[in-house]
Amino acid sequence: MLKQNLPNALTLSNLLCGCLAIQQLLAGNPDLVPLLMLLAGVFDFFDGFAARALKVSSPIGKDLDSLADMVTFGVLPSLMAFRLIAETQLTSLLPGEEVAEFFMHFPTSIALLIAVFSAYRLAKFNHDTRQSSSFIGMPTPANALFWAGLWIGCHNGTYTYFNAWTLSCLSVLCSFLLVSEIPMFSFKLKSLSWKGNEAQYSLILLSIPFFIWLKLAALAPFVGIYVLISLVQKLQAKPEIS
Repeated sequence: MLKQNLPNALTLSNLLCGCLAIQQLLAGNPDLVPLLMLLAGVFDFFDGFAARALKVSSPIGKDLDSLADMVTFGVLPSLMAFRLIAETQLTSLLPGEEVAEFFMHFPTSIALLIAVFSAYRLAKFNHDTRQSSSFIGMPTPANALFWAGLWIGCHNGTYTYFNAWTLSCLSVLCSFLLVSEIPMFSFKLKSLSWKGNEAQYSLILLSIPFFIWLKLAALAPFVGIYVLISLVQKLQAKPEIS
């Protein structure tokens, strides 16, 4: 009984952390939001690991995983982007300055596209046989890590150059990447050797200086490097001969 339900228990732990992160975001406790998201990511990794190790899988487990990911890696980063855009709008106002209703609400509404496209991506992933060992489009956890890095950097003063419109543009870009046809490699290592894991090791090596410099705020450039390496791989890939 425990063997069969352990992966689902880990998935539900992922969902619980996502719900708690949303609650903390709405309560105005920004420091706990990315930490709960990262903890949810740990549970998300180990639910699949446990299912493979214990050789237990079910349609319910697959659907439950997608539902949990939708909350933690879809709704939560969308709300984080929404709140960041709203906060940058408020801090950029001059004393006594009035802002048009359109300007106040349009950029924040764009952030909600992240949740919409995350839902489409997760539904597509469940039925796309091409994504067994790699991804087509940016996986939702990677997108969530990107917004976690921006969230941390914007709140600790590391990133002071973002405004409502640049964050809105990033929301649109991330939404596009979620459902794009760009092949992206899996974070998982096939072995410990360099051969066959060039992309993963390159990502680690290129990201180390950013983590030394920016700490957890480096999650944003980490995901950016991940996307760039994936694009380079796509450009270097030999076209298939039909």
